Amino acid sequence: MNICLLNDSFPPVIDGVANVVMNYGRILTGNLGANVIVGTPRYPGQDYEGYPYKVVAYKSLDTTDFIAGYRTGNPLAMREIGQMAEFAPDIIHTHCPASSTIMARILQNETGAPIVFTYHTKFDVDIARAVGEGFLKNETIKAMISNISACDEVWVVSRGAGENLKSLGYEGEYRVVSNGVDFPKGRVDSDKVAEATKKYDVPKEIPLFLFVGRIMKYKGLPLIVDALKVLSDKGIDFRMVFVGGGADASEIQEKIKEYGIALDVADENGEITHFDGRGNAAGKVIFTGPEHDREKLRAWNTRADLFLFPSVYDTNGIVVREAAACGLASVLIKDSCAAEGITHKRNGYIIDDDPLAMAQLLEEIAANTDNAHNVGQHAMDEIYISWDDSVKDAYRRYGEIREMVADGRMVRRKKHGSDYFLESAAGIVKGTEHVFDIPRNIYGGMKENFAEFAENAIENFNEMKEDWENLKDKTSDNMQKFKDNLKDSINRIGDLDD
Repeated sequence: MNICLLNDSFPPVIDGVANVVMNYGRILTGNLGANVIVGTPRYPGQDYEGYPYKVVAYKSLDTTDFIAGYRTGNPLAMREIGQMAEFAPDIIHTHCPASSTIMARILQNETGAPIVFTYHTKFDVDIARAVGEGFLKNETIKAMISNISACDEVWVVSRGAGENLKSLGYEGEYRVVSNGVDFPKGRVDSDKVAEATKKYDVPKEIPLFLFVGRIMKYKGLPLIVDALKVLSDKGIDFRMVFVGGGADASEIQEKIKEYGIALDVADENGEITHFDGRGNAAGKVIFTGPEHDREKLRAWNTRADLFLFPSVYDTNGIVVREAAACGLASVLIKDSCAAEGITHKRNGYIIDDDPLAMAQLLEEIAANTDNAHNVGQHAMDEIYISWDDSVKDAYRRYGEIREMVADGRMVRRKKHGSDYFLESAAGIVKGTEHVFDIPRNIYGGMKENFAEFAENAIENFNEMKEDWENLKDKTSDNMQKFKDNLKDSINRIGDLDD
């Protein structure tokens, strides 16, 4: 099949959804023999060559002041939509409800291909962070729900994500399609663990807790810090490692200092700044900064005794499955999306959304890490899912959708006002581009003959220059004769009687 993947983030931005799209593209082309094209906003200076699939990068606006690190694509980029339409996709799979899904709807109008949408993230939280609460947030959510409702099939990464989508106004059906992880199943060798962690004081006999992800408060990180204070006040030794970067890192680090807990923070060059806390020579809490080396991330997951993920924001939590791949159990919040499929003290830990509940569990684990290791082994055996398996399931469903469309079993959504508006807008943009094609074509024709034209012009100019020099010499002689004659005439006039 020909598969068109659309998403608003892609390298140089590396987030969870960009990772999903790259893994889909890699496995669809490399393992399943599909043809893939990816559409994404263009980032200045970024090279989009070298992927095993074609990447079509379209014009974008700098919106990094509103959403850190992200640019917003122009969904009416008809030239690029035309490239994707020529690809003749069997399936259009969009992973973001904003520009990507608007573009998907226009592309569907051009090709007739069905649209699949995957709901990865509680976008209402990100919208609120960008524009605040109130009218603008509500209208933006309505527009995105309208986009999602325009798709032929909606996938969600967990049942909790589907119910969140319903709570925002979506009234259609959804299908749970889990994401996978690109970590192979198994722990990393001890020498690789030692190499990845050598800059930090993390003795094996001291329990190590781990968080990997964006350093944002809505990930539940204040709950972790408050729980660590309880352990520190009790004199319980531990190491807590935060791997990642984010806008709230400084604020969280200041809270740790306020609590008097020893802290080590690595900068972008790997240099470590130490805060003593209550006289501790080693940092009990460590911020490593972002880590893009997947093997080093596997090493940290192998070294840790427990993964802490108290997020009620995330719809799936790929990092929980990555931890499971390395035999590491996770602590999750009761009724959160990430806790789906987890049995308490069997293949993970489930607690109330409360720092004291987290502190109580961490104290229990610190006293006996072997129990946590057994739970981690069950997590590896029971909740791990590879990207190969996940994408194979998606590809199988793509085929079913294509067949349902072909034989009429899939009832196509009826058009409404926004579809006609998008078609009109796309038509205007396309017509405008055709207008600009006229001078482009004229210029193209001129360009072909320009070298010959330039050569002739230079030759003619040199001939004109030579003629001019001759003319100037002759003119100079004539002017001198004229001046002499004029002077003689003036003298003669002076001799005349009045």
